[in-house]
Amino acid sequence: MGHRHGLPRRAGWGSALASLLCVASVASAQTPDPDFYRGKTIRLIVGAAPGAAYDFAGRVVATHLGRYIPGQPSIVVENMPGASSIIMLNHLYNRAARDGTAMGMSLSGVVHERRLQGLSHNGSNVQFDIARMNWIGTPAQQPFIYIVWGKTPLQTFKDLVDSQATFATTSQGGDNWVMPVLTNQLLGTRIKLVAGYKGVNDIFLAMEQGEVQGTGVVLSSLLGKEDWMRDHKARVLLQFGVTRNPAVKDVPTAIELATSEDDRRMLAAYATKFRTTYPIMMPPEVPPERVKMMRTAFDAAMKDPQLIADAKKFGIDVDPVSGEDIGKIVAELDALPQPIVDRLRKLLEQ
Repeated sequence: MGHRHGLPRRAGWGSALASLLCVASVASAQTPDPDFYRGKTIRLIVGAAPGAAYDFAGRVVATHLGRYIPGQPSIVVENMPGASSIIMLNHLYNRAARDGTAMGMSLSGVVHERRLQGLSHNGSNVQFDIARMNWIGTPAQQPFIYIVWGKTPLQTFKDLVDSQATFATTSQGGDNWVMPVLTNQLLGTRIKLVAGYKGVNDIFLAMEQGEVQGTGVVLSSLLGKEDWMRDHKARVLLQFGVTRNPAVKDVPTAIELATSEDDRRMLAAYATKFRTTYPIMMPPEVPPERVKMMRTAFDAAMKDPQLIADAKKFGIDVDPVSGEDIGKIVAELDALPQPIVDRLRKLLEQ
C-alpha cells in the first residue's frame, strides 16, 4: 500500500522540482547582467542629417549616457537621414540588433504615425509598428517655431496672413512641411513651400542668401545659432506647443490663434508630440531587463550637470520625459477621437 502511495508522491516532487527550475530559469533571464555591456559599443542611430538639432541632441546623449550604464559601454552616433526618419525607423525595427546594443532617435512625428500617417502619408513605406518599440526617453521638450530672416518685411504672425511668404522645407511629412499646411488651412497663413533642402543647415543658408524668407524648425535649432540670436538676424513669429515656451514667451502659440474649439483641439492634439521632441527607442524583443537598465541609465544621465551644460551649448534645455511616459503619450494619441484624426488626415492630404 505504501509503495502505491509513494509513486504519486515522488511524481509530485518531480513536478514541483520542475516548476521551481522553470521559475528559477525565468528569474535568471530577467535579472540584469551588469557585465553584459562591458566592452561593447552601442549604436545610436539618428534619423536626421549631421549638424542640426537632432544630431546635436543625439551626440550630447551619446557622450554622457554610457557612464550610467552598468559596464560603461561606448556609444557611437550614426546618422541615417531620409524620408522624415522612416529610413532609420525601418532599419531599427527590421535589421538592427535586438540585444540592447542598438537604439534610434527619430523625428517627433513618429508618435503620431499609427493614426495620422503624417510621415508616410499612406503608410506604404512604413515597415515598423511603433507600439512594439521600447521607448527610452527624450532629453527635451521643445516647441516647433516659425522663423523668418530679419531683412524680410515679415514682422509678426499677421504678416503671414496678409501676404505670401516663402518657406523652405526638407520633405513632405516633416514638420517644416506639415505645420505650414495646417496653418494655411486653419489660421489663414499664405505660406508657399519650397521643397528639396537636405537639412536645417541648408535651409539656414538659403535664408541668408535670400532664396526663401523663412522656415519652421525646432526651437533649439535657432537657439544654437548664437549670432542669429545676438544680432537679431531672425525673428520668431509663431510657436507650436501646448503652452508658450519661456525662451519665446512673447510669441503666440498656434492654439491661441485658432478661432474655433475644434481647431484648438486639433492643434493641441498635434502639439502633444512636441513633448517628445527627441524620442529615443530600442527595437522590439530587446530583453526587458536591458530595456529597464537603459531607461534607468537615461533618467540618471538627464540629471548630469555636464550633460545639461553641453546641451545648453546647442540651445537644448534639458527637460526630459521618461520612456514610460512616452509610452503613455503614444497610448493617448492612439485614443484620439476618430473625427479629430479624420479631419487632421484630410487637412494633411491637401
